[in-house]
Amino acid sequence: MNDREQLQALLARCDNPYGLLDAAYLPQDQARVLRTRNLRLIPGEKRRRGGKYAYAEWAHVIGIFQTLIGQHMGWRQDLRLLDAGCGSGLLAIACEPFLGNGGLYTGLDVAAEQLEFCRQHYSGDHYRFLHLDTANPFYAPGQPAVGVPWPVPDASQQLVTALSVWTHFNERDARFYMAELARVLEPGGKALVTVFLLDEDYAASLPRAAGAPARFHATPLERWVFDQPAYGASDWLCPSWVEVPEEAIGITPAGLDSLLGSNELKVAAHYPGNWKEVPGAFFQDVLVLEKPR
Repeated sequence: MNDREQLQALLARCDNPYGLLDAAYLPQDQARVLRTRNLRLIPGEKRRRGGKYAYAEWAHVIGIFQTLIGQHMGWRQDLRLLDAGCGSGLLAIACEPFLGNGGLYTGLDVAAEQLEFCRQHYSGDHYRFLHLDTANPFYAPGQPAVGVPWPVPDASQQLVTALSVWTHFNERDARFYMAELARVLEPGGKALVTVFLLDEDYAASLPRAAGAPARFHATPLERWVFDQPAYGASDWLCPSWVEVPEEAIGITPAGLDSLLGSNELKVAAHYPGNWKEVPGAFFQDVLVLEKPR
């Protein structure tokens, strides 16, 4: 039996062959990363969560958001930012080049276990991680409190990031935490927020036949049809397959206008998401929000 046959036989006996390959591959690959050092921080497959599991997709998304941060905040090393819903740290890696002297990344999440990993994995004074003890029916159903303010001072952040956070908020939580986002941003500060925006591009992609292949992604095309009111809301909608609405929530343009207008935020840029069957920088829509000076 040659080496290839031995490997195939080993993988056939393994409950998680991808995990076995990842454990062997990741150190070898990261030792060969020469021009993008922060990619060495990508964790093993057990910690790659949030709808992005493959190592290559983590590296790809890190590059997207590292570029967006640089384009909209300037190529600097003193950035103060809050990453809402930080998970296991994908944007902590994307932000690392901007965290030199005076820079501070604050990761915030409802999952305490994720934060314990982050505190061990992302070391240095320019990283800190805070637990938000609030409920989310999908991510943290066992935590009782609702509407817990972010433990961050007013006007203290130059940037807020929220990667697939507002896609899990009902209307009440979306409004509460958009007010929190506006509160913690300094005047002139910006936010990168991803959403499922149910706009004209989305409408043009309907109807979506079951089993039809998607053009840009590898999830079922019909999965991303938002046709059910989330808790009766007219501008916050969810797909019919969800067990709780917060599993996936989209927002209409009218809902977005109301959400931002009540907090005096404006859209400085919009990068359409390829979930709508259009070319996009990312799967979800990326909104660059700005707080007036």
